[in-house]
Amino acid sequence: MTNSNIYSEVTPDIVQLAKLSERAGIIDSELFTRYEVKRGLRDLNGKGVLAGLTNISDVRASKVVDGETVPIHGKLFYRGYNVEDLVQGFSSENRFGFEEVSYLLLFDQLPTKKQLSEFQELLYFYRSLPTSFVRDIIMKAPSRDMMNTLARSVLTLYSYDDRADDTSLPNVLRQSLQLISLFPLLSIYGYQAYRYYHDGGSLHIHQPVWGLSTAENILHILRPDSKYTPLEARILDIALVLHMEHGGGNNSSFTTHVVSSSLTDTYSVIAAAIGSLKGPRHGGANIKVVQMFEDMKKEVSDWEDEDEVSSYLARLLHKEAFDQAGLIYGVGHAVYSKSDPRAVVFKKFVQDLSKEKGLEKEFALYSMVERLAPQVIAKERQIYKGVSINVDFYSGFVYHMLELPMELYTPIFAMARISGWSAHRMEELANNGKIIRPAYKSVCEDRVYRQMKER
Repeated sequence: MTNSNIYSEVTPDIVQLAKLSERAGIIDSELFTRYEVKRGLRDLNGKGVLAGLTNISDVRASKVVDGETVPIHGKLFYRGYNVEDLVQGFSSENRFGFEEVSYLLLFDQLPTKKQLSEFQELLYFYRSLPTSFVRDIIMKAPSRDMMNTLARSVLTLYSYDDRADDTSLPNVLRQSLQLISLFPLLSIYGYQAYRYYHDGGSLHIHQPVWGLSTAENILHILRPDSKYTPLEARILDIALVLHMEHGGGNNSSFTTHVVSSSLTDTYSVIAAAIGSLKGPRHGGANIKVVQMFEDMKKEVSDWEDEDEVSSYLARLLHKEAFDQAGLIYGVGHAVYSKSDPRAVVFKKFVQDLSKEKGLEKEFALYSMVERLAPQVIAKERQIYKGVSINVDFYSGFVYHMLELPMELYTPIFAMARISGWSAHRMEELANNGKIIRPAYKSVCEDRVYRQMKER
């Protein structure tokens, strides 16, 4: 073995050792039943093991009727406000929502116009990297995976922070606001470096523009000409809002609570959450949706033929199409059964973007698959609860229409979710609990959305 390959080559010796490790790690599945261990910390109905409380958000997919739990159309609440009301509220007044809803998640109240303006000024102020950070950290040793680049950059920021280990709430809030502001820069600059060094593309390092929303700055920094349409920015902003939080029990928020409970520093906590989100079972599904549809468009000759589309979907389940994984990506969710509210909200805006982009035929195909996939799954497999599309089903299509590179699909998820992670870290530290492994029951009350002038 030469020094050039010791870091990546899997030798026959390693393969043999891995087999030993695998045998050592296998546990008789009967034991999980005998000792009533809920694998994945969820029961057969997808209900998580309760280990904590949260006041940040609530995911609702069922209700109790006559003593029995029955599925309902999914609802998602941020601090007691229905996400559908929040999106309707800021979009109807032609405002961007990411900053407003970030304020809500962090401070448990909708901001007044003055509070929102001051909060935006803070985010603008923090949207600046340390001197030479791009050259010395991001441009050197660029990774082919932008989530790896993002995690490495976050950990490196520790070295630039004189109060990195201070876990007092004011300091952690300061760190959180900085990370919320910097995630787009860290991710997109990392992509530009990778594209330049590995793909031979042109190198564009645009500075963020003071006064632009987070969504606008993402498109400004990413695109060579910095141009975008108002609709593009609005829909990206809505995507950020719909992805920014999803209860205390999702894998990355769970990770945030776990690592925060050890009282480690903010940078280590967020890097751990990024590592969780990087996993294809959590943050990477929308990439698979886009790739699946690209394969479908090649394999299905008539996109309007329901029988032909249904046949393709059945082949997916039979491991005869696309990646032979036996999955229809973007369909099904661990919690939701009848509908994912994020997908329902998103679809209303996706159609508008498809018209602007001249992709109505593609949107019609997505809509057909949305309708047919649950029918095909029910016919082919025994399912214990209803099945519907999830937010990844349309988010990948939106990112494709926005001409975002696939390398940034999951980092954009992180750009949104950093607000939720920050709120969960603050909540964990505020309660000063034991070092824990949580699942969460919402204790927040429903509230009626109020327009800006009524707050």
